[in-house]
Amino acid sequence: MKKKVVLAFSGGLDTSFCAMYLSKDKGYEVYTALANTGGFTEKECKAIEERAMKLGAAKHVTINVEKEYYEKSIKYMIFGNVLRNGTYPISVSSERIFQAIAIINYAKEIGAQAVAHGSTGAGNDQVRFDLTFEVLASHIEIITPTRDMNLSRDYEINYLKQHGYEVDFVKLQYSINKGLWGTSVGGKETLHSDRTLPDEAYPSPLRAEGQQEDLTIDFEQGEIIAVNGEPFSNKADAIRRVEAVGNRWAIGRDMHIGDTIIGIKGRVGFEAAAPLLIINAHKMLEKHTLTKWQQYWKDQIGTWYGMFLHEAQYLDPVMRDMEAFLINTQRNVTGRVFLTLRPYAYTLVGIESSHDLMKSDFGTYGEAQKAWTADDVKGFTRILGNPMKFYYNVNKDL
Repeated sequence: MKKKVVLAFSGGLDTSFCAMYLSKDKGYEVYTALANTGGFTEKECKAIEERAMKLGAAKHVTINVEKEYYEKSIKYMIFGNVLRNGTYPISVSSERIFQAIAIINYAKEIGAQAVAHGSTGAGNDQVRFDLTFEVLASHIEIITPTRDMNLSRDYEINYLKQHGYEVDFVKLQYSINKGLWGTSVGGKETLHSDRTLPDEAYPSPLRAEGQQEDLTIDFEQGEIIAVNGEPFSNKADAIRRVEAVGNRWAIGRDMHIGDTIIGIKGRVGFEAAAPLLIINAHKMLEKHTLTKWQQYWKDQIGTWYGMFLHEAQYLDPVMRDMEAFLINTQRNVTGRVFLTLRPYAYTLVGIESSHDLMKSDFGTYGEAQKAWTADDVKGFTRILGNPMKFYYNVNKDL
């Protein structure tokens, strides 16, 4: 009897190679599984299923983890304004954990002896998949052909061609990972420090007409609830609406350069209009509605939360503690944010909120004060300066 292996399958080059190789060369009964975090349409899921069957899969399933991904990850990345190195919205990093959880649960459900993924030996995803599989089902074997055989993309393309598999190999030259929280793009250019991706490597070309477009995003206790005045009960649909608007202007393209889990530097291109627009709109609203120290500690926790998520530590219980803190900070983060979109760029215009701390009756910055007198400020300033006065009185440094 053939051994069952569940392959985490996206339909890209690496997983396409793995599906055929495990079936034809290694003799496994291959069950391919697409864990959809919200980035694939029904039509795309169907096309991926057809591809899997052509490659030799015994069965293919699509597992919808969109709601869980939002409720257990995206929500907290918005609350924490999580952008790794101030740039990358941790799109692939975060979704891989939930894909791995779905895959290993499916493997246990069908009694598979092994699970497989197409990660290379030089990236982060191998750790995310392996660690999640190990924690949740250490008795199931992990198979990683691309990593173990140290394969190049050219080798995989030639292997598929030789076995009669016809597909657009030009597109397969770029590794595109699409999810609800953005799309990452890897290719030969991202392997070099002095190159960038060409326009055609990105999924969404500039399509908007005119010079600019206004956009409003409404938040209630930190969660997106409306786009351009249209309410959304399904938060994933609200994110998709922002993405559709931003994509028309080709907003959200950038290159992330950072430290990988295994210690080397890495580069990846990404297209993430919705994450960047939503996070920066949310952050602006927080500037108006949170106190100085709330913002300070949120920045610290958000940075740590993003780092742990990126480095495959989602299952560590400390993450639940940080989530509890982030939830509590959002109780007054309610209001509307106004943005203006232009080709490849956007401007945060302003906000409206009943919790706007600029609306205080105590005073208006730079204009008038009602809760203190000029003499109060003079006395306060003298006391505030005492530690520095004492220092320079003793040390005469200046």
